[in-house]
Amino acid sequence: MSEQSGPHDRPQTMCPAFGSLRVGLRMRRTATVLAGSACCVYGLSFTAHFYGARRSIGYVPFDSESLVTGGLFEDVQQAVYDLADPERYDAVVVINLCVPTASGVPLRLLPEAINGVRVVPLEIPGFGVPTHAEAKDKLAAAMLRYARREAESGPVAAPRSGRGELPTVALLGEVFPGDPVSISRMLEPMGLAAGQVVPTREWRELYAALDCRAAAAIHPFYTESLAEFEAAGRPRIPSAPVGCDGTAAWLEAVGEACGIDPQAVEAAKAAVLPELEEALAAAPIEGRITVSGYEGSELLVARQLVECGADVRYVGTAVPHTPWSEPDRAWLEAHGIPVQFRATREDDAGAVDTHRPDLAIGTTPVVQHAKERAIPGLYFTNLISARPLMGPAGPGSLAQVINAAIGNKERFDAMNAFFAGVGQGDTAGIWTDEPQAPPRVQIAGGGQQRQGEER
Repeated sequence: MSEQSGPHDRPQTMCPAFGSLRVGLRMRRTATVLAGSACCVYGLSFTAHFYGARRSIGYVPFDSESLVTGGLFEDVQQAVYDLADPERYDAVVVINLCVPTASGVPLRLLPEAINGVRVVPLEIPGFGVPTHAEAKDKLAAAMLRYARREAESGPVAAPRSGRGELPTVALLGEVFPGDPVSISRMLEPMGLAAGQVVPTREWRELYAALDCRAAAAIHPFYTESLAEFEAAGRPRIPSAPVGCDGTAAWLEAVGEACGIDPQAVEAAKAAVLPELEEALAAAPIEGRITVSGYEGSELLVARQLVECGADVRYVGTAVPHTPWSEPDRAWLEAHGIPVQFRATREDDAGAVDTHRPDLAIGTTPVVQHAKERAIPGLYFTNLISARPLMGPAGPGSLAQVINAAIGNKERFDAMNAFFAGVGQGDTAGIWTDEPQAPPRVQIAGGGQQRQGEER
């Protein structure tokens, strides 16, 4: 880290393990076990249940002795055996956090299955997986890999709803529940349907995901999962149907990947694009905006904002640049908008200071940074990514929350004026003086120490 870097000069994210934990907890008939420090497990459990988890989390505690003698691995193995009840579970997910991973607790030695219950081991240390978004991909890919091998070995279970009549396009990424419905409407003139969303909600849905005509990287950081689709012989499609330009390009890419007659592709575009144009015209956004976050869909949101008329000055995302985000990067930069992959807090906050936007969209510290400067801010995860984005429903939903936030500027100015002069940081409230470190003095025998310190 350079001298100019700050303590947060790294991609913005919560604990990466939360991503894998979230995927496991959202699945039916799936148990999740964590091995890690108690404080980490407590924080992950709190966050998981804050975001709506309704399942318990298994925890295998350890101490220094069990860690170095191999006792922790034996305890984990026993916990998995105790949970492996085929009447209750299809799979048990076991996640090593930082300390067990760094100490080499060998989850790979766990059996692949116990009593017919699959065992999926995973290592998600904070020092090895950059973001919680990419940790979602880690577990989704591990499950797809397991399911693909099962499917290659013989018959597997069908989805609860059965197999549809139309070939499908699997969708990678946690999307708003209405988005797959919108995508299906777009694909219908091409003789296709939106397929299974990955991460899935049940093990048998993994087979349905693999049983697709092509896989669409709606969220572009699912690189390991996309590798499993490639291994299954499925073509992969970048970007997503967002806005008029994005929807037209995406439908063309789907048609090419699935071998669809060009006339059917044009029919699909003719069916949806006029409706999208009307929706965009009915949802104008006026204002200068910076966009950042750690969910991986920041570039898609920025594209939608631009087509709604917003003046987007900066896009930052904590996830890396991949081939699946390239069409969105190219489109944004062609419109004069810089895109920062692996964006840090310093990058995102610096963009707010540089551009002084009418609205800053970002992570909690970036939103706080903006509001301290009387700039309205929206937390990307809860207020932006939890909305429909694709099809005609996307522009109106996004414009509603964006315009409401921009309209709060006068309230921020009033609050800023009211609290003017109260100070901030070390000088907030009644404290008017900056705290000063005691001066250093030379001591006998060499070296320095502060006044009042003992050697």
